[in-house]
Amino acid sequence: MNNYRFPSKPVKYSKSGKASVFAPVKGSVTVEAAMAVPIFFFAVICLFYLMEITAVQTAVRCGLQYAGKEAAQEGYIKKAISPAEIESDVVNAIGAGRLERSIVVGGSGGIDCSGSKMSARTGIAELQAVYHVRVPVPMFGIPPITYKEHMRVKTWSGYERGGLAEDNETVYITETGVVYHKDYHCTYLDLSIRMVPASQIETLRNKSGGKYHACERCKNGGGGVYITNYGDRYHSSLSCSGLKRTVYAVPLSEAVGKGACSKCGR
Repeated sequence: MNNYRFPSKPVKYSKSGKASVFAPVKGSVTVEAAMAVPIFFFAVICLFYLMEITAVQTAVRCGLQYAGKEAAQEGYIKKAISPAEIESDVVNAIGAGRLERSIVVGGSGGIDCSGSKMSARTGIAELQAVYHVRVPVPMFGIPPITYKEHMRVKTWSGYERGGLAEDNETVYITETGVVYHKDYHCTYLDLSIRMVPASQIETLRNKSGGKYHACERCKNGGGGVYITNYGDRYHSSLSCSGLKRTVYAVPLSEAVGKGACSKCGR
């Protein structure tokens, strides 16, 4: 008898009639499965990103509430609020370290409360915190997203009918200034203190071309004095009250008796 074995697997024949030794083998991983893994990780990253945005919004809102309580307590005496103090209270309530590690652009310096203002007549304060959040996907070139938190508080000064006009423009004033400013970052509000030799004070001029005169609050100093870019006084002491300035945000209608700044008031 002839011992003949049938092949265990079918043999593939080419068109020429010859058998092919290469049989097709199916891949164990499909293209769909290979694409599912990065999509899954991208979805997880987006979920964590949304959770961080929610956490930042909650933190800024709580920080603004804390700043509002502080402003309500001090509003009875000051009759105005300082945007710089509001920003400081918000950052202190959240924690500077927390903001530096967050997705807020600029970290602890990325909270802008320059839009905050208070009516000295009604004692109602409008607090506003604006910040930008960066998108952690640089390959798409998505710009930072802007978020704004807003709240209204009433100072502890009793009740009076009427409210803060919604269309009243916010301006910025100082305790001793005779003009109001429309730009919170106006160079006239920026002291830009620098020290210069006292022997050169007669030849120095400020940015407006004016001369510097001795300050009436502090005594004449020795070798060095302090001046500002737009001031007209030189100071012998860095702690002089003339070198300290508190900026208040008030409605334009309450800047009575003050003229417009020649640089930003028009």
